Amino acid sequence: MRSLYQSSSNSIQSLSKTRAEQKAYYRFLHNDKVTEQAFTKEIVLRCSKAAENKMVLCIQDTTEINLAKHAGRLKPNSGLGPIDAVKKGVGFKIHPCLVVDAATCFPYGYAGIEVFNRSGLQQMHYHQLRKLPVEQKESGRWLRGNDNVRQHLSKAKSVIIIQDREGDIYEQFTPEALASNAHLLVRCKFNRYLEDNNRLWSAIDKQPASGTYTMIIPADGHKQTAGREALMEVRFAKVKFRRPEKKVKGVAPFSQDVYVVEAKEITGNVSDAVHWRLITTCLIENLQSAIQIIEWYSCRWMIEEVFKVLKKECYDIEGSELESGWAIRKLSVMMLDTIIKLFQMLIAYNTEEGEALNSLIAFEQNEIKCLQKINITLKGSTAKLSNTYSVNKLKGAVWVIARLGGWKGYASQRKPGATTLIKGLQKFYNYYEGFSLEKDVGTR
Repeated sequence: MRSLYQSSSNSIQSLSKTRAEQKAYYRFLHNDKVTEQAFTKEIVLRCSKAAENKMVLCIQDTTEINLAKHAGRLKPNSGLGPIDAVKKGVGFKIHPCLVVDAATCFPYGYAGIEVFNRSGLQQMHYHQLRKLPVEQKESGRWLRGNDNVRQHLSKAKSVIIIQDREGDIYEQFTPEALASNAHLLVRCKFNRYLEDNNRLWSAIDKQPASGTYTMIIPADGHKQTAGREALMEVRFAKVKFRRPEKKVKGVAPFSQDVYVVEAKEITGNVSDAVHWRLITTCLIENLQSAIQIIEWYSCRWMIEEVFKVLKKECYDIEGSELESGWAIRKLSVMMLDTIIKLFQMLIAYNTEEGEALNSLIAFEQNEIKCLQKINITLKGSTAKLSNTYSVNKLKGAVWVIARLGGWKGYASQRKPGATTLIKGLQKFYNYYEGFSLEKDVGTR
């Protein structure tokens, strides 16, 4: 774990300082007694303790690990199966439940991490598949995520479970699907029938606008769109779902009360305007509570960033040259845990509350001493180019790491991102190796 944090690499050779350490890592990952469930159990335990008495968001999503480029090297029957990304691809899926503070988005960890592979393509006819209980389908992972909340976040003050459109499953909105301290927030996928035989989308369209507010839409490099300030029009309504006729009788109530919130961008001259229809079990009484729902849903970007760091910007897990699917799966879980540290650093720097967090969250005492030495060398000729925070606090330590990663430190400059911190950490641990040799901290 420590090597993953310091080196940010999927290569065991790069993570290892000696040949003996390299062999040990390989043996560890290939040992059948070392399971991804054991990793997850320990990760979840830490998260559960951190979330006690707090209001948190539990953000769920699924990503594919595509190992098609290494298909000829991978061992058969080692936890891999067909995937969606490539017609003849091979890989596995990961479904984490990321837990963050509802006010600051500071990450506490994961309430669960489900890793699974398809054993084969579904041969069952679509209409037969629809009649199966959701627990027997791949989509049952959303309900299992809710069960993780019930089991591991029972001591949290309250939990808002956030899911994208794939989570728009009728069974999720039944009372027994959620813990007593949990609410569901899902982006709408289906134009469902309501108890009065109207459709969901037309019901919300008929509602008068409750008001407007502005929301910052970040730049999207993938879509090549610039960031902007969007003017959003908000509507909300209380509706009652009608159970789909083809659902197995007895598995859910005939109807279910939910709230629907619509956020529609009316900025003008925008080709890709934001239009969200959100379904929630949270009580919506006024414009302010509707806006809160929209802002909570906008925090979903965090899990997309986690996947991006796992698969592209940092660890590039899909480029792993390990020959066992089970080993790559275990390494992926360890990487997910390591990514939490990176995000704790990011959020700590971007929030006022981050100044109070101790650097020991992410660094050991000797590492902090090294950061203090480096901090002196980075001091600029003006106050604007100097670290205004103590390195003993996480915010001050992140300032040093970001500067090492190429960030200039100007207030007018964009705040450091994950890639900058990753580069800074790699450079810092190169310095720290020399610092350790001088102080001989490794033998004391």
